[in-house]
Amino acid sequence: MQQDNWIEQIRAGDQASFQQFYNAYADTAIRTASAITRNREMAKDAVQETFIRVYRQISSYNPTKPFDPWFYRILTNECLRLLKRESPLSKFELPDPETTTSLAEESFDHLSDLYDVIQSLDDIHRIPLILKYIKGFSEKEIAEILGLNQNTVKSRLFKGRKNLREQLQPDDRRMDPNE
Repeated sequence: MQQDNWIEQIRAGDQASFQQFYNAYADTAIRTASAITRNREMAKDAVQETFIRVYRQISSYNPTKPFDPWFYRILTNECLRLLKRESPLSKFELPDPETTTSLAEESFDHLSDLYDVIQSLDDIHRIPLILKYIKGFSEKEIAEILGLNQNTVKSRLFKGRKNLREQLQPDDRRMDPNE
């Protein structure tokens, strides 16, 4: 597998392999970080710092475990660190639709309502949903990435899905039928 070769060669100090690894991971990392931080510039900073940390800490990676959860834990931690550093009001800025890129290569125009609702969720529900349904991580991997108990992740996913359902239902379906 190409990823295993990159890791082995990066551990040996091969900068060309690190460049290939960066080229393969950077776009999806920026999209993920943008979804977490809700801020493209902050996402770029988080991704840059993530790649620096990966390069410096590659020797701490355990090759018997999957690489992606290790990588995305570093990325998620960087995003959270940058969010904590920001003022309380700045993390609630809405993304500018003119400059915000989509979460994947294909057009997500028909999913803009879903994206807006996901972005409106609080971090404890939004981040696990992004990792589960956009990045495809298992609940166990999400627990490792976020440093949480697996049952906590399940609970947050359940509550996040419930919030999504409630916000996406048409107004007439939300109303009490007895009214």
